[in-house]
Amino acid sequence: MTPDDTVFLTRLFEAAVAAADPAEALRGHLPDPPKGRTVVIGAGKGAAQLAQAFEAAWPTPVEGIVVTRYGYAVPCKSLKVLEAAHPVPDAAGEAATQEVLALLADLTEDDLVVALITGGGSALLAAPPDGLTLADEQALNEALLASGAPIGVMNAIRKQVSRVKGGRLAAATRARVATLVVSDVPGDDPAEVASGPTVPGPATRATAMAAIRAWNISLPESILDHLAKASENAPASDDPRLARNTVQVIASAARSLEAAAARAAAQGIPAHILSDAMEGEARDIARAHAAIAREVALRDRPFARPCLVLSGGETTVTLRHKGKGGRNTEFLLAFALAIEGQQGIMALAADTDGIDGSEDNAGAFADGQTCARMRAAGIDPAEALAQNDAWTAFNACGQIFAPGPTGTNVNDFRAILIR
Repeated sequence: MTPDDTVFLTRLFEAAVAAADPAEALRGHLPDPPKGRTVVIGAGKGAAQLAQAFEAAWPTPVEGIVVTRYGYAVPCKSLKVLEAAHPVPDAAGEAATQEVLALLADLTEDDLVVALITGGGSALLAAPPDGLTLADEQALNEALLASGAPIGVMNAIRKQVSRVKGGRLAAATRARVATLVVSDVPGDDPAEVASGPTVPGPATRATAMAAIRAWNISLPESILDHLAKASENAPASDDPRLARNTVQVIASAARSLEAAAARAAAQGIPAHILSDAMEGEARDIARAHAAIAREVALRDRPFARPCLVLSGGETTVTLRHKGKGGRNTEFLLAFALAIEGQQGIMALAADTDGIDGSEDNAGAFADGQTCARMRAAGIDPAEALAQNDAWTAFNACGQIFAPGPTGTNVNDFRAILIR
């Protein structure tokens, strides 16, 4: 692992993040000003930065509330920025959501709500339905996060166990709602980002129950009882209450990967984007990426060396043990094991919001000698993977990547350089 290659991969990550910069993303996507008030609401790990950029670009006075993760707030002039827990909701998130609902309740048809939605908003907007408590919503999130189910499955269930998800937040006001989305989900469906608080989708209680059965997800009895007895689905896409609303995806993984590919090409390294919508168990996706990297390194197929292989999307981790890390470090540990001893391969896997899982790193670097370095530091990499303890392994050998919170979120970024 050379310093030059580490710098090269870091610059690609920076290019990907810059392509999702809030100020740049908002350019050309602002709605028309209303006759009445302009109220901003928002939720997600990049919501505060997006709110700050919107406030600077908007031509008339604004008011409103956005909710972001602890440590992710930035100052705004007239917008209130609140912090709450992620990925499991807390009382601060529940209180913030109540403030948002109260603000929307007083608006008229002449007013405009601008909803700034980024990844992470599902946990930050906590509003359990009647008959359930915050503890129930916390238990639901913990069970879903440990299940290994893809984000679409988790969202199909979350939308039916909330007073704001699945378009319900938009249905809570008479004002026109213009939703601006920074997508962190495979396929960039705006109804899936943050469980779609202002964007309706096709999920129903029946699809939620089917998903629970298909993925054998163990949920608390209180949640299952609610799904069985609830009388109302989330709003459908043709709900008349939402007829005047608009939705735009203003930044996504696809655009960020294209920016990274362009940066590599400018330095003479051809780039190949496998997909911006990879889903599945992190360690399984890692082994597939490793097989491609080895094939290139050994046989110059399907791509000739030197080259860069890029991918994005959102992998998942089935929690078998309570180690330290996240899906990107788990991906990279499985990748490192699969390329062990192979020369000429170096990779970075990181979350574009700057935080991967339980610690303060975005991800890590790996090459064919990473596992040997881990063993020299007293860590068995295979055992660390079995224990879901990838952070400990990469930290021990000094290959953690920790740029800090980036102010945006277009999900996983994976870059594999093959010399």
